[in-house]
Amino acid sequence: MTYVFYAFTFMCLLVFKTTVMPYFRLFDSFYDVLFPFVIYLGFFRSTRESIPVIIILGFVMDNLSGAPFGIYLTTYLWLFASLRWITTVLHVGDNVLLPFVVAASALLENIIFMGVSAMFEPGSRFSATVFSQVAVQVLWALCTGPIFLILFKYLHQRWDKFFKEMLASQKR
Repeated sequence: MTYVFYAFTFMCLLVFKTTVMPYFRLFDSFYDVLFPFVIYLGFFRSTRESIPVIIILGFVMDNLSGAPFGIYLTTYLWLFASLRWITTVLHVGDNVLLPFVVAASALLENIIFMGVSAMFEPGSRFSATVFSQVAVQVLWALCTGPIFLILFKYLHQRWDKFFKEMLASQKR
């Protein structure tokens, strides 16, 4: 049932990203709302459980976006690997560190995107506008990222509790 939760969460985030966010000017420089889900998987779920979800998530995003194929998959896998490494150094349960980890993850995602962009256009330079958008995305991630992580953790716990109670009532 965990994978059903992942699919449901992914679909909700995807619909929110593609249909709701474009209609609000406030969200013009908002970060990719799917990477907090990758952070949640990296921090709070097992590697064996998370890798297939991240691969499917990246593959779907690569197919839906106009970006070079593989950029989302690569970004999500690097982000996941970085988070797994960070969990060996930092205590994951400390909610004080979550905003900074999410902000650093937003920065890492943008650095990967800019690196890929620079590879495809060798003479390209990034304007001050690009850097200001990255700064705004990092600030958004600093403020709202931990809320997403706590929400994912809470919803997943409620989902598991609901299905455990439902299975227990059926066994009676």
